[in-house]
Amino acid sequence: MGMTLRSPVLLVHGGAWAIPPEMAEDHQRGVANALAAGYAVLTRGGIATEAVEAAVTVLEDDPTFDAGRGSFLTAEGRVQLDALLMDGGSMRAGGVACVERLRNPIQAARLVLDRSPHVYFVGQGAEAFAAAHGMTLIDNSELVLDRERVRLADAQARLAAGLADITFSGPLAADDKSPETAVPHNHFDSHDTVGAVALDAHGNLAAGTSTGGTLNKAPGRVGDSSLIGCGCYADNLSAAVSLTGWGEPIMKLVLGKWATDRVAAGTPPADAARQAIDYLFTRLGGHGGIILLGPDGRFGLAHNTPGMAWGIADDYGQRTGLVV
Repeated sequence: MGMTLRSPVLLVHGGAWAIPPEMAEDHQRGVANALAAGYAVLTRGGIATEAVEAAVTVLEDDPTFDAGRGSFLTAEGRVQLDALLMDGGSMRAGGVACVERLRNPIQAARLVLDRSPHVYFVGQGAEAFAAAHGMTLIDNSELVLDRERVRLADAQARLAAGLADITFSGPLAADDKSPETAVPHNHFDSHDTVGAVALDAHGNLAAGTSTGGTLNKAPGRVGDSSLIGCGCYADNLSAAVSLTGWGEPIMKLVLGKWATDRVAAGTPPADAARQAIDYLFTRLGGHGGIILLGPDGRFGLAHNTPGMAWGIADDYGQRTGLVV
C-alpha cells in the first residue's frame, strides 16, 4: 500500500523590524521570489530541507535583507553570518556561525546537516568545512554594501553622541512592570533576519534561519538565529519554526522550542505563535517575529515589531504580507 502524499506548504519571513515604507516593495518582492523558488522544489516532490535551503538562498542573495550580501556590519565594518537548517524527520541539523567568506551560509548549513557527524561549525572551521565540500570562498568585501557602511557610521555616531543605546543593559527587575524600559532605543532598526519552514509531500518538516546579526555587533557575537531551539527548530512530532528579532531575549527563553512544545501539547500554531511573542515581551521585553508550521499543515505567524515581511505558498496559491 502506497504512502499518502501530503499537500506541501512553505512559509517564509524576511525579518521583523521597522521596515521603511520605501523598502516595503523590495521586501514583498524578495519574499515572493523566495516562495516561488522553495515551492517549486516542493511541487516537484522535493524534500522539505531542500525547499527551505532554496527559499533562504534567494533571500541571502537579495541585498534587501540582513542575510548574505547586504547584511548589517559588525563594529569593525565586516559581515559575519550565521545560519541553521534542521530536518524534522531525522532530527538532523546543521549550523554555521561567524562565517565571513561564504555567500550562502544556509548552503553550508545544509552540508553540515548532510555530510558531517557534527551539528555546528564556527568561523574559519566552518569555512574550511564548506570549502572542502565544494563551496567557493569569497572575499568579505563582496558581502559589504556602501549602504551598510553608511548605516554603520550613522549608528556609531549616534552611539557616541548618546542618542542611541544598542546594547541591552541587563535583566528586568522582578518588580518592573514596564518591559519596554529595558528595550534599546533603536531595537526596531536592525533585525532583518530571514527564515523559512516547509512541509513536504512526504509529511516531513524542515526549518531554516539565516542572518547577518545586529547592526554594530561585537565581532564574534552569535545571536539566536543559528541556535537550535532558539531562532530555529523542526520536529515532525511538534512543528517547524523560524524566528527573527532581538536575539538575546529569544536565546534566553529558547523561544523556538517553547513554541513547538505548545503545538505538541495541542495548541494550534496560530495561537502558539501569538503566545510566543507575548511571552517574549512580557518576560524579557523582547521584540521579534515568528513563523510556525505544524505537521498537519496548519500554520501561525506573529510579530510585535512595526513590520514583518512574510509569505506562504500552498494549495491555495501564494500570498505575501507586510505591515510598515
